[in-house]
Amino acid sequence: MKGLRAKILINAAAREGFDQTRRRRLMEIFATAGATADVQVGTTAAEVSNLAQAAATEDYDVVVAGGGDGTVSLVASALIGTGKHFGVLPLGTLNHFAKDLQIPIDFDQAAENLLSGSPVEVDVAEVNERFFLNNSSLGLYPTIVHEREKQQRLGSGKWPAFIWASITALRRYPFVDVQVTVDDKLLTRRTPFVFVANNDYLMESFNIGRRQRLNGGELCLYMTKQMSRLGLVRLALRALFGRLRDDKDFLAMRAQAVTIQTRTKRLRVAMDGEVEVITTPLEYKIRPGALSVIVPAPKRNED
Repeated sequence: MKGLRAKILINAAAREGFDQTRRRRLMEIFATAGATADVQVGTTAAEVSNLAQAAATEDYDVVVAGGGDGTVSLVASALIGTGKHFGVLPLGTLNHFAKDLQIPIDFDQAAENLLSGSPVEVDVAEVNERFFLNNSSLGLYPTIVHEREKQQRLGSGKWPAFIWASITALRRYPFVDVQVTVDDKLLTRRTPFVFVANNDYLMESFNIGRRQRLNGGELCLYMTKQMSRLGLVRLALRALFGRLRDDKDFLAMRAQAVTIQTRTKRLRVAMDGEVEVITTPLEYKIRPGALSVIVPAPKRNED
């Protein structure tokens, strides 16, 4: 789009990296379209967050996050309520948010989408005033992330640290005792995990972990009853074979609001892959259409 001004915030720790070659390519793509790209690189999450807060008040048409889902969520959080358009350069490992919105993973195509795409309004979820785009969880996953970060600080690579952390978490196999209020229904569970999603996740077959829409205006809650390690493996196998939602030990519910109370006053909570310690109760809400994201323009029908 000719004349467009974009602030592009890159996380230096992104898995795909952002070197001088990519910087030059990005500037070339924008210059060819008659647009301007102001690129800044943050070396820590705190630095990226500060850059995003500043960009939210500056005169840019679009603010772009370059990194993985954690970076995308961090930058998007600064734009809620500002009316600014949000763009994504997927540079992470999984890039769930980009894939769910069909934003190209290829670097050049993703950059070109920032110029040729169209804005759509998507929902944002929050827990105790902290925003997330994909999901939030309690139990096993925050434990794994916490242990993985510990191993990385000791010098392990990301994937070896993740494998070690997963084994450690399954060996300890922590349960969380929760009282969950879903709209006006109260549930009590002892469970290895609670998963709260921004809109409905496909929980079955090889599409597991994908969303067909991000504008349904709802939270989705997933959790299990207390079960053994073997039971958890069995549940995963049922998911792969497309039979998860029929499992008597698996609960899936849709809601506008979810409240989670635990015995502990402070709890590790994962949000888009990042973990924070949050004071309970956890108050989850959905903000319909709170973020305007640049996605590929609809293809025109050819006669």
